[in-house]
Amino acid sequence: MAKKDFYDILGLSKNATPEEIKKAYRQKALKFHPDKNPGDAKAEEQFKEAAEAYEVLSDPEKKARYDRYGHAGLGNGGQYGGGFGGGMSMEDIFSQFGDIFGGAFGGGFGGGFGGSSRGGRRVNKGSNLRVKVKLTLEEILNGVEKKIKVNKYVACKQCNGSGAKGGSSYKTCTTCNGSGRVTRVTNTFLGQMQTTSTCPSCSGEGQTITEKCTACYGNGIVKDSEVISVNIPAGVGEGMQMSMSGKGNAAARGGIPGDLIVLIEEVKHEKLIRDGNNLLYDHYISFPEAALGTTIEVPTLEGKARIKIEPGTQPSKVLRLKGKGLPSVNAYGRGDMLVNINVWTPQNVSKEEKQMLEKLSQSENFKPKPQKSDRSFFERMREYFN
Repeated sequence: MAKKDFYDILGLSKNATPEEIKKAYRQKALKFHPDKNPGDAKAEEQFKEAAEAYEVLSDPEKKARYDRYGHAGLGNGGQYGGGFGGGMSMEDIFSQFGDIFGGAFGGGFGGGFGGSSRGGRRVNKGSNLRVKVKLTLEEILNGVEKKIKVNKYVACKQCNGSGAKGGSSYKTCTTCNGSGRVTRVTNTFLGQMQTTSTCPSCSGEGQTITEKCTACYGNGIVKDSEVISVNIPAGVGEGMQMSMSGKGNAAARGGIPGDLIVLIEEVKHEKLIRDGNNLLYDHYISFPEAALGTTIEVPTLEGKARIKIEPGTQPSKVLRLKGKGLPSVNAYGRGDMLVNINVWTPQNVSKEEKQMLEKLSQSENFKPKPQKSDRSFFERMREYFN
């Protein structure tokens, strides 16, 4: 099923400003908020779609990739390109974008949805990690599984990530009575003003530890390493990113883990050049081969291919090997391989060779004939020198 366009979800045009994007998301989020639509699965889905769209369009880097590549630049809601929003829980949305709702739903970002477990308490979220993975064109052709060793924060084994010695040494915060938030009323010349903020005593968690774990000193996380298996789809390109939900740094005291961002780095091929999904290759033939015709072998990502050179082939003739390029990400079909034929002119010739060439040059067959100008060639040269 095709994914909806993010701009359509928020009712925006592509030249929308950051302020317009934020405003449009707030309107959608408030309209489909679970507290306003209890038990409505369709509204919940639209609420998540709006969050997914906002997560991408509010981030300049993600927005630029989306504008250029569409969903292919971000992935398909799973590993590749981001898993943006598709794997987000309600807690993810409220912890990341809860400030946008303001006090519209009773102060606590969770409101009625998920409130039974967390109430209005702040949910810790681990930080994201970014790693680079180098891929050859051969690996990009078919996709590959890579195992990456990542140094990161993981849940403390001694306390199971709780931060408390024995795993149960908690008490309700006396400052906020377990709500994670405190409300203050101040008198001003306009009357009384009420403000709600994160509890300073428990940092919004609603609980405090009576006895901290000695291994993690109450944080619930420790430095360690993990080997993570990453399935990279075929057709990815330089600079594209994958996001693995929950594979980043663990969060303090049992919060939501961050994500692992995998940046694709393309290793240059020894002989082939990538141009989008096409592959380019330069091949030199001798003057006699160009005049008489021949058969040549050229390298591809799947072995060698034989190509017939027709008699009278001119320099810069491009031969196309259909379907010998790279596949598109999240799409069907493959690009082509383009072989540029160059005619090699010898730089040193013997006396006998010079005499033969001088004799040939007198023949009408060997005198240049006017050719139609290749405007695309001149345009490329103009771009190159400019």
